[in-house]
Amino acid sequence: MKRKTLTIGAFAKASRLSPKALRLYDELELLRPARVDPDTGYRYYAAEQLEQARLVAWLRRLGMPLARIRTVCALEPGPAAREIRAYWAGVEAETATRRDLAAFLVDHLTHPCESEEDTDMLELRYAALSDTGLVRAANQDTAYAGSRVLAVADGFGPAGAPASTAAVEALKVLDRDTLPAGSVLNLLEEAVRGASAAVRGIAGNGDDGTTLTAMLWTGSRLALVHIGDSRAYLLREGELFRITHDHTVVQSMIDEGRLTPEEASTHPQPALLLKALTNSDTASTPDLRLHDAHPGDRWLLCSDGLSTVVPDPDIRHILSTAQDPDAAAHALVTEANGAGGPDNVSCVVADVVRDGAGT
Repeated sequence: MKRKTLTIGAFAKASRLSPKALRLYDELELLRPARVDPDTGYRYYAAEQLEQARLVAWLRRLGMPLARIRTVCALEPGPAAREIRAYWAGVEAETATRRDLAAFLVDHLTHPCESEEDTDMLELRYAALSDTGLVRAANQDTAYAGSRVLAVADGFGPAGAPASTAAVEALKVLDRDTLPAGSVLNLLEEAVRGASAAVRGIAGNGDDGTTLTAMLWTGSRLALVHIGDSRAYLLREGELFRITHDHTVVQSMIDEGRLTPEEASTHPQPALLLKALTNSDTASTPDLRLHDAHPGDRWLLCSDGLSTVVPDPDIRHILSTAQDPDAAAHALVTEANGAGGPDNVSCVVADVVRDGAGT
């Protein structure tokens, strides 16, 4: 039986793809016609190709790049569905990042400055502690807490220790009683740019760099900058909230549905980073957020030497029961070492209190 074919015009109408798009997809070998007239060059399509054509049209409506559409079309239905799920999870993650930045900008522009009254109401009580752990020969972490700046950096590679130190040192310019002139957003941007430049000046190759999770205290709010897999947590009214999102391959696979959290816990490379401060000329964009501060809040910044071995419920218990930031930081480091201390562990704990409250 002769296979029924459609002209390019009829096929375009049936598939809801324009003739121009069909010619492009032919050139890209994404959707080849069933036959091409050798004399006129006119394209003819088989009716059986409509399903693939409609799939291409739907994937284009999703915004999927043509190269990835080619991959999807070459797969069986089950793997193709998983590939589409993974793509959309990536879109949602990117959208969430942009949503957070938009929220940051809206909040920043809505509250461009802090009133003197607000600044006088609240202050931070803080402590920082860094420990080599029980396995590593040297400590590549840097932890710092000051009146304005809280920071944890986790270096990696041969130059990891000086890289983490350089990143934190670059932020200390903001640690003063009166912030330099400029908006919080601009101050953070310049500080991170300085940290990136400092790391590039030290890191010898692609294997050197550092994570950075830091907060800038404005008087009534905390501005967060985050890149890598160090973390920020907030304990508020007894509940623990994880504020940051790990920039790791494993976390991206969880986001895309390729791994369950249980499977991720046994992944052979849990700390493989997607973003960090390195010597690369292509700067990775950090996450930026702005958080209101409430009296009684307790903030924790930590390297993954804590979060990978101490479960969140245990972190919450320690933060809830420790009398002050110093006691909390020591208890968290002790807990990490009690779990084997396989990595350097660093903590910064800060309490938001009313100005003049007792320690």
